[in-house]
Amino acid sequence: MPTFIRDDVKIQYDVHGSGYPLTLFSPGGMNSIRENWRVLPTQPNRRLPWIDPRTALSDVFQVISMDQRNAGDSFASISASDGWANFTRDQMALLDHLGVSQSHLMGGCIGSSFCLAFIRAAPSRVTAAVLQNPIGLTPENTGHFLRMFDEWAVHLRSRRSDVDESALSGLRHNLFGGEFVFSVDRAFLRECPVPILILAGDDTFHPKAISEEIASLAPRAEIVFEWAGSERYAQTRDLVYRFLQAHTPKARSMSTTRIDRSSQF
Repeated sequence: MPTFIRDDVKIQYDVHGSGYPLTLFSPGGMNSIRENWRVLPTQPNRRLPWIDPRTALSDVFQVISMDQRNAGDSFASISASDGWANFTRDQMALLDHLGVSQSHLMGGCIGSSFCLAFIRAAPSRVTAAVLQNPIGLTPENTGHFLRMFDEWAVHLRSRRSDVDESALSGLRHNLFGGEFVFSVDRAFLRECPVPILILAGDDTFHPKAISEEIASLAPRAEIVFEWAGSERYAQTRDLVYRFLQAHTPKARSMSTTRIDRSSQF
C-alpha cells in the first residue's frame, strides 16, 4: 500500500488507471477513507447508492484516492489550531509528490467541502470538480456535525494517547463551528472559477437546499438531482465522465501523467 510521509503526517493512498488525473476525497465525515467509495465499514452488506470512481472511471482517468489525516491508515498529530487548511496542505503535498500539477477533483459528503477548500487555496490546480452529496449547515441539522465529530474523537482517543481534549476541541470548532459548507463561504463561491458538477444530496447531513444554493452561487455550476441508486450506476458514470472529459485540457486528454506507485519517502 503506497504511503506518503511529510513531517509528522502519514497519508495512505492508491492510484488506479492512467490518463488525466482525477483526485478523490472520500465520503464518511471524519472517517474519510478510500474504501467508503465501495463499502461503508458500518454497513458492510449495504450496496452503496454511488459509483466507485476508482473502478468506474479508471479506464479513462488516473484516479488518485487517499485516506485523509487521522482516518483509516493515515496519521497526523492534532493541535487546537488545525482546520480545513491542514487537510488541503496534505492533499496538495501528495499531488506534488506524485508530480501532478493539475487535476480534476471529486468529493463525496465531507469530500465536497475538501474540494472547495482546495479550489479556494489553488484554483489554477483544479480543472473541474464533482461534488457528490455536499454537506452543509441548515436549521434542521444544527448539532449533527458536532456530534459526528465527537463520536470520531472518542474512538480516536481510545487508540491515541498523544491526542488531548483541548486539541480536539480546537479542531472541532475550526472544522464545524462555521456555517454553510464549513470550508468556504458564499462570497468565495460567487467568484469560484472552476466548473462544478453537483450531484445533489437529499438528507440530514447532505441537504438538498445546500446543493441548490451552491448551484445558484457558483458561476460555472451544474446540478443533477436524479443520480443516486444502483439502478443509475451506468447513467451516473456516463454523466460524470462526460462532464470531466469536457473540462480536460485538450493537450493532455490523450496523454498519461506519470505516477510513482511505489512511493515512500
